Amino acid sequence: METLTIPALRRAIESRDGQTLAGFYADDALLRIIDQENPPSRPQEIKGREAITAYYDDVCGRTMTHSVDTGIIEGDRLAFTQTCTYPDGKRVFCSSNLELSGGKIARQVSIQAWDP
Repeated sequence: METLTIPALRRAIESRDGQTLAGFYADDALLRIIDQENPPSRPQEIKGREAITAYYDDVCGRTMTHSVDTGIIEGDRLAFTQTCTYPDGKRVFCSSNLELSGGKIARQVSIQAWDP
């Protein structure tokens, strides 16, 4: 498995490599997503690497482009932003904050804003 770094994360996201992305997560990781359908009081919560793998299989299987705009890692924290574009031009902006444990993602909160 590849070591989690900003360049490795960028490569996996931009190449839509869901298996590599899922490999960055701890077995008991939690991915929390906040967007127009999942407000802060009821965020989508994806628990465990198996469920996270299924999530990334779906997202990475869609016809769209992903671009990591910024990324920073310090100690056990990582943050990045990305922009996704669908073939019809619709865009999604995502800002993610991650908590790392043992070099793996233990917790992630992603906030997404979609074009109307």
